[in-house]
Amino acid sequence: MNILFVSSTRIGDAVLSTGLLAHLTQSFPEAHVTIACGPLPAPIFAHVPGVKRVIVLHKRPWAGHWLDLWRDVVGTAWDMVVDLRGSALSWTVWTRKRHVFRRAESSLHRVQALGRLLSLNDPPAPRISWSATEEAFAAEHIGQGGPVLGLGPTANWAAKIWPADRFIELVTRITRPDGLLPDARIAVFGGDGERPIADPVLQAIPSERCIDLVGAVDILTAAACLARCDLFVGNDSGLMHIAAATGTPTLGLFGPSQPVHYAPWGPHCAVAKTEIPYAALVGAAGFDHRTSGTLMTSLSVDRVVDAVQELWRRTEIDT
Repeated sequence: MNILFVSSTRIGDAVLSTGLLAHLTQSFPEAHVTIACGPLPAPIFAHVPGVKRVIVLHKRPWAGHWLDLWRDVVGTAWDMVVDLRGSALSWTVWTRKRHVFRRAESSLHRVQALGRLLSLNDPPAPRISWSATEEAFAAEHIGQGGPVLGLGPTANWAAKIWPADRFIELVTRITRPDGLLPDARIAVFGGDGERPIADPVLQAIPSERCIDLVGAVDILTAAACLARCDLFVGNDSGLMHIAAATGTPTLGLFGPSQPVHYAPWGPHCAVAKTEIPYAALVGAAGFDHRTSGTLMTSLSVDRVVDAVQELWRRTEIDT
């Protein structure tokens, strides 16, 4: 059985699709699954059982990447095509079954919307697999030495980034002697090119308690490290979704993006939102996510601390 699974170019969306993919590989354990996705999230699918091939779509002018993909897959007799991009490609290859994502109901989280594609009212949670090599790195750098607070102080656009001084105050309050994680080590995560954003946070953490992973690890190694953190707090980002998918208690920080669609998914996840609502932030005159500075300043440290404490209490009750 051959299944073509067309996923996202963005890390967060790709992570949120992994539960649906797991459902397919468990329902059809004999299937050979081919993934098509962008270059950034491609490693996410490397260790998924049943995935035999990952086709990386490198964007080309005039949508030439779609033509490249069509040439690659048109000669295969597919038993199922699952297209989360809603592309025309799905209608131009032969397949016995075709599931093509369309615009979802506005009230649905992305995970729920993807589940509806296969008529799943209780959609499976995202999940990530990694190798023994990545686990060994995490064990060496995270595994010993007391509790670890993971931080994600970066994001793919500036408007979503909570100010660095507030992350610093949050760390102080969580890790002080009477905090939730007294004297915890701090693991700071971020991608290549994001060090200027993360540097103020890194410099404020005592060196003996700082685990600097910004630009230092790939996606799956980051996932293995996040799985060993006791708590993760970060901006709305792909990293936030990775943390949630590993099962680590995750608090996502939201302002000019919608948690109803993109909150971290899982029983031990929560969000803290700006006092100024989403509609007012993105509806302001001149808003442009590509050029706007941070729109997260109405999210206070007090509000985030309260959300962390509530998440921590809930997690302790569940475990």
